[in-house]
Amino acid sequence: MTAKIAFQGELGAYSHQACIETRPDFTPLPCRTFEDAIECVRCGEAELSMLPVENSTYGRVADIHQLLPDSGLHIIDETFVRVHINLLVPKGTNISQVTHAMSHTVLLGQCRDFLAKHGIHRINAADTAGSAKHVAQENNPDLAALASELAGKIYGLDVIARHIEDHDQNTTRFLVMSRTKDLTRRGNTGMMTSFVFRVRNIPAALYKAMGGFATNGVNMTKLESYMVGGSFSATQFYAEIEGHPDDKSVQLAMEELEYFTDSIALLGVYPADPGRR
Repeated sequence: MTAKIAFQGELGAYSHQACIETRPDFTPLPCRTFEDAIECVRCGEAELSMLPVENSTYGRVADIHQLLPDSGLHIIDETFVRVHINLLVPKGTNISQVTHAMSHTVLLGQCRDFLAKHGIHRINAADTAGSAKHVAQENNPDLAALASELAGKIYGLDVIARHIEDHDQNTTRFLVMSRTKDLTRRGNTGMMTSFVFRVRNIPAALYKAMGGFATNGVNMTKLESYMVGGSFSATQFYAEIEGHPDDKSVQLAMEELEYFTDSIALLGVYPADPGRR
């Protein structure tokens, strides 16, 4: 039986595309929510999960950083997927017939120039591939979808305009999650380490905690804070650094971080994707 990789969304979603490009030997398993995609791995229905964490145009994907610490899963890889947005229509439709386009609000916002130029009105929908599926079912030449070419192939739609996004560097970063971790790997382009921590309630705790990374020459590529437990005083930080926990410089930096924190949880150690270079 082929191993499965879970993702949030309908078949044809950009997460589905990421699964095909990164794990072509796995069978993609669509899930309704991010929580469902995580639970499928946790309960053994799938071996891996593909989760989007940030987009170069839109920013952080909501809720993901809240879900990761308690997921019980480990980050084992990252991948960067170029998001090309396309105008999908029922077969035989001409662009002059299209009056409305539906998609996730993020994609609609990333194609403002194209839609305005052609006088196409926007319709907000839950997701991109779901919009393509709906357009195929409606079979109305007035209605188009903004989605991937993969979605067009799956739902039998024509692509009448390719790569219509306003920004030509639109890219989404995904994390591959697994039930088991592997700290033995060493990537050709370096390693990344992701973790969450909470600082002690002392003056300048965060500033002091970060000092160890600077003095030991460890590059921190991401540091984000968010509230936990519904309290404005309970702040957790999500961080990513270049390096492996076995590196001496990382060991020293983490030891200093530990001194100023109440808790640290390692989320993953994985090869740096060439796409981040």
